[in-house]
Amino acid sequence: MCQGSGELSERDVAAPRAVDGPAVDPVALLPVDEVTVTTLVDNTFDALLVSQGDIARPPMGSGVVTAPMFEGGRTIAGLVAEHGFSALVTVRRGTRRSTLLFDTGASPEAMAVNAERLGLDLGDLQGVVLSHGHFDHAGGFSGLARLRHGHGLPLTVHPAVWSRRRLTLPGAEPVELPTLSAGALGREGFEVIERRQPSLLVEGSILITGEVDRTTEFEQGMPAAHQVWDGSRWHHDAKVIDDQALVVNLGGRGVVVLTGCGHAGIVNITRHAMRLTGVHKVLAVFGGFHLSGPAFEPIIGPTVAGLVEMAPELIVPGHCTGWRAQHALSGALPNAWVQSSSGTSYHLRAA
Repeated sequence: MCQGSGELSERDVAAPRAVDGPAVDPVALLPVDEVTVTTLVDNTFDALLVSQGDIARPPMGSGVVTAPMFEGGRTIAGLVAEHGFSALVTVRRGTRRSTLLFDTGASPEAMAVNAERLGLDLGDLQGVVLSHGHFDHAGGFSGLARLRHGHGLPLTVHPAVWSRRRLTLPGAEPVELPTLSAGALGREGFEVIERRQPSLLVEGSILITGEVDRTTEFEQGMPAAHQVWDGSRWHHDAKVIDDQALVVNLGGRGVVVLTGCGHAGIVNITRHAMRLTGVHKVLAVFGGFHLSGPAFEPIIGPTVAGLVEMAPELIVPGHCTGWRAQHALSGALPNAWVQSSSGTSYHLRAA
């Protein structure tokens, strides 16, 4: 960034602008007949949750592992929960099914281990999408490469996903966050595709939003402690400009929106999805809403109000949403809110 010159940097020029009204050139996102979202990794795992309707919880016996201290040498480990997020998204149009992986969790093996314990075959994946470059969404590529035995995949990312970032918390030394390596991904066979603009994947059935228009007054992004390296100095990185979401148009029922952390603001993101697609009904919203901690809890109220106004039929906040926001959302949308948990599948059908 230039300092005091009055000129805009490339980052500033590329930053999303607030835009009102319908999109001038809306994205032709084809309606699908079914969509299934399976949470592979989330911050919680509750083995006592039960399946209900279109929501399938994993059996309590998921994850039998070696344990010498038990008779028979085995025990039930359940699924892995960690501060990270990963989800499988499968869509069906007619007889054609397509599956993408959205984010990969935080640690090298959590996502892969959960997929194995759930009996999921990731061999038929058609691609991977990263919501943004933070390590808790990009850590599981090693495990994915192991499961796929070196067979690569297209990987859709925003160009800023490689940004060096750090946290500078008061009274502590700065902590630089792990930065994703394009070279390492390439050596594992991942074909990196960089996009700032919206992208249509799997024959036009899934939309990746690209950069999100910031239109609300209250969703201001990350606090000053979150910084990015621009090549010469560290500076405040409020927008996390690489933040993007996945969107599906379920025929006759509305859009399904999946976020990683929701750094652009979950209300901004969902409005942006409607604006891009021209579909003005929100069916379901999944993923991290980033409403945890003192920097974000003050915007829980307007965020909940914005979501209530959109009236989704299903809302599954997870990862970085935070317990205060979960309570507020469950109270405001009691018939829509569902507790997230690693291993849960949500199966939605067109009207």
